[in-house]
Amino acid sequence: MKPRSDHITTCRSCHARICWALTTANGRRQPIDASPAEDGNLAVTHGADGLLYVRSLTKAHPEPKPGEWRAMPHHATCVAPPPRRSSGTGQRQRSGVRPVPWQGRQS
Repeated sequence: MKPRSDHITTCRSCHARICWALTTANGRRQPIDASPAEDGNLAVTHGADGLLYVRSLTKAHPEPKPGEWRAMPHHATCVAPPPRRSSGTGQRQRSGVRPVPWQGRQS
């Protein structure tokens, strides 16, 4: 199976054909490659509401169900991914730190 043409758009970074699908786990949008992939780790299906839904293929459920097809997440195949956001691992200046060890209340 393939996605309908009205689901297909292009990636802003690499201009590849992608689709946006909602994850079944939490309803967040995820970009997927528009063409099915035999080695894909996602199962994609058309919902009754006309949207695409995606779920991960796991060891417990390694094969797509009838009506689903395999796809790859576009984050894994994008040749020009946008720069990653800072994870905050750099050194920050501390402010408001107590100059002495904490003294708990005495009962």
